[in-house]
Amino acid sequence: MSDETTKNPHEEEALGKAYDGRLARRLAGYLRPYRGRVMAGVVLLMFGSLVELAGPLLTATAVDWYIPKRDYAGLNLLAAGYVGCLLLAFGLAAANTYLMQMLGQYVQYDLRQQIFAKLQRIDVSYYDRNPVGRLITRLTGDVDALNELFTSGFVAIFGDIITLSAITIVLFVFDWRLACVTLVILPAMLMVTAWFRRGAREGFRKVRLRIARINSFVQEHVSGMSVVQLFGREKLELGRFDRINDEHRVANIETIFYYAVFFPAIEVISSAGIALILWYGGGRVLTSAMTLGALIAFIQYAQRFYQPIRDLSDKYNILQAAMAASERIFNLLDEKPAITSPEKPAAVAPRALGRIEFRNVWFAYKGEDWVLRDVSFTVEPGQSVGVVGHTGAGKTTLTNLLLRFYDIQKGQILLDGVDVREYELNSLRRNFSIVLQDVYLFSGSVRHNITLGNPDIPDELVRRSAAEVHADSFIRELPDGYDTAIHERGAGLSVGQKQLISFARALAYDPPILILDEATSSIDSETELLIRDAVVRLMDGRTSLIVAHRLSTIQRVDKIMVMHKGELREEGSHQELLAKRGLYYRLYELQYRDQEIGDRAPAMGD
Repeated sequence: MSDETTKNPHEEEALGKAYDGRLARRLAGYLRPYRGRVMAGVVLLMFGSLVELAGPLLTATAVDWYIPKRDYAGLNLLAAGYVGCLLLAFGLAAANTYLMQMLGQYVQYDLRQQIFAKLQRIDVSYYDRNPVGRLITRLTGDVDALNELFTSGFVAIFGDIITLSAITIVLFVFDWRLACVTLVILPAMLMVTAWFRRGAREGFRKVRLRIARINSFVQEHVSGMSVVQLFGREKLELGRFDRINDEHRVANIETIFYYAVFFPAIEVISSAGIALILWYGGGRVLTSAMTLGALIAFIQYAQRFYQPIRDLSDKYNILQAAMAASERIFNLLDEKPAITSPEKPAAVAPRALGRIEFRNVWFAYKGEDWVLRDVSFTVEPGQSVGVVGHTGAGKTTLTNLLLRFYDIQKGQILLDGVDVREYELNSLRRNFSIVLQDVYLFSGSVRHNITLGNPDIPDELVRRSAAEVHADSFIRELPDGYDTAIHERGAGLSVGQKQLISFARALAYDPPILILDEATSSIDSETELLIRDAVVRLMDGRTSLIVAHRLSTIQRVDKIMVMHKGELREEGSHQELLAKRGLYYRLYELQYRDQEIGDRAPAMGD
């Protein structure tokens, strides 16, 4: 099926309008803090353009005055002046390039800071809708496209316009007839340029779509390489990548075709223009209507006149890519978070007591596809509560709503009797620590992963917290102890070790409310004993919500809640729920039977 009829998951990579005044004005706002540098760049460009005008004039003077008169002294002086102009032009160009590149880096820095700050404030639901790779592209590729616009676009286009205007005036001052001859080739040049822009635009669109597919494919398969190798899919996946890679190659070759034709065509047209000037101007020289020096100067000016026109095509592509990139960046920056702090947050204690109440809560991630249906329960301060149920029952959703990662559609969620929507967000979330099944560790030291850079957590508390959850013993055995560098996502550490570090983190922050979401489901039996001790230590004196898959981990909690299809079906202690012989009993019986089968199964190799 063709690209035109297939819905492309990377459609947002397609190029938009070449110029959008609204976006351009907004982009110009990023130059406002650096208006002094911008003005300096414009002044340098203006002086550079004027200096470039001096060269042909000096050439004409030398040919018409000093060479016929054999005036070596004057010729030497003129040559020195010419060299001086070249050096001055070099200095102005170098200063302008340095200034514009520096300006681009400042704007890049500001944009990336703004984007990353936005990514930290935006709703969690936004990440459900947007792949990580796409968001990384906003910070990298799209910001780079804007950097190229600021360094080679805005000011450079202004400089090209100044140069063209100045040369046009000089050409008509020299000889208006010859100036008209010079402009004869402009329609042909503009036609070729328009053809190039249309073709290159489509080519660039295809290339960007293909490279987006390559990035997505590689990111997905590198992350899942163990599965690819386990099931022997290397050849199959290589074949799929070959097709995607070949599409990218073909798209690039199509784009190369337009470049291969455009630049030689422009060169031929420019040369034809020079030939016309030589033909017509030469005739005027022969009839003494103009001097030879003037003709030579005219040719030099014409070459300088055609060069910015050639460059404008590249500037067009830069502008087009920047407009598309800016639109995507501004769409991200303009995303309005739905989860925000109220204008007047409720006056609450800095540290919550830990009383949690759900009152007739209804919630759906989308439309009216309800994940929770009329859920009500209360957790008293210091109470430990287990939440169990089949996959999709709504267990994790309870914790997401409590932390206000999402807002409910109906009902109320209260913390210490105050609706969580009336809390200032940071104040609300400061009362919780959460330990997930899939522990996330950042690149950095073990110490940094426990404190997350919080300067209020001293080293003594870090070590004490690690010791209390049985993490200190293995941390001290690492090459540099607490200063050992952890690689991306904790590579090199076992699942159990990463889990223990996350428990140490939770204890170091000392929250009044603890959430454990499937925190022991991926742990081996030996490590689970350590984890159980860590959990007991963490739960001491705290309100605790434990989302559990293994029922053995919640048998000693104060209360167990059984979720089923978004509804709270049963509540009670382990023994009370078993006595009811309801959903919890069936879950327990099922797990117990599976455990018995596992215990009776022969070991591998028997």
